[in-house]
Amino acid sequence: MPENSKFYSGTGSMEISCAYLYIISKYGYPPPVEDTVAHIREIAQLGFASLELEAIGKSNIEYLFENRKAVKDALAEYGCSVPVLCVVLPRLGADLPASERAECLELFEIGCQTAHFLGAEGVLDNGPLLPLKYPSDMPVMRHYSGLQMAGLHLPFSLDWNSYWNKLAKTYGSACGIAAKYGLDYHLHPCEGSLTATTDSFLLFSQAVNAPNLKFNLDTSNQFLVSDSLALSLVRLRDKISYIHISDNSGLKTEHLPPGKGNIDWDLFFAVLREINYKGRIAIDVGGAETGIENMEDAYRETASWLNKKIEYYLQPAGAVL
Repeated sequence: MPENSKFYSGTGSMEISCAYLYIISKYGYPPPVEDTVAHIREIAQLGFASLELEAIGKSNIEYLFENRKAVKDALAEYGCSVPVLCVVLPRLGADLPASERAECLELFEIGCQTAHFLGAEGVLDNGPLLPLKYPSDMPVMRHYSGLQMAGLHLPFSLDWNSYWNKLAKTYGSACGIAAKYGLDYHLHPCEGSLTATTDSFLLFSQAVNAPNLKFNLDTSNQFLVSDSLALSLVRLRDKISYIHISDNSGLKTEHLPPGKGNIDWDLFFAVLREINYKGRIAIDVGGAETGIENMEDAYRETASWLNKKIEYYLQPAGAVL
């Protein structure tokens, strides 16, 4: 590990993590899961002691489980921890036959077992997709934009109340599985999801009624859909323990370094202080849609910027600013 790695661990209990978007930005989506150990080494050498890992779909979930000891050994070797493991299963939110739903929950449990073995505090996935008729060969994607969903229709047979109740039951079961391993279940807001905003997550959370169902506040994605970040922090203060930080112009999907978009960061961190936020923050800069030439510099510079914001706004109670 570089000697300056602790600089990126934040102040007090506020730990700065490197989101998996760093690896995705460099190696595509999904990046080769067999290179996970190499990815851990690369993030550690960049200067982070806390990082996301991601299992995207059945084969990747099974690979990480089968190789969990090698992954854990690599984390120990480089002095790193994984607070959140992303377990990506888009079909978990689909209106599936009971047997296929059970198979998705089995895969989710394998992901939870891996997360627990690695010492994670939670698992994360996008919120459930809109109940549209998707082509059978539609690839797993980070975001399902309006352009990608153009021409997709609701099934004529959709019974909303029945679908909603089954969906809530499915995610209630997933939350129960996560709880068995001592994990929170974070839902990431993105285009094409039923939980893309504060209001939609609160509605869904009420239906699921599980204390470990959390909202992964994502500053860029929420800013894009005009979801007030300050109000989201206030309304979801008890349901947020993991934040993705990146900037956005408000015009298109992008994950810019802070200061390159239009988010009011002083207001954001002032509200974080007001709600006494004690969770984690992950730098989530990049993606093919953002066009960053040097990802290493973008993450180092964002880490330096974020560390200063944390030191200024989120010092322990009684400290003089």
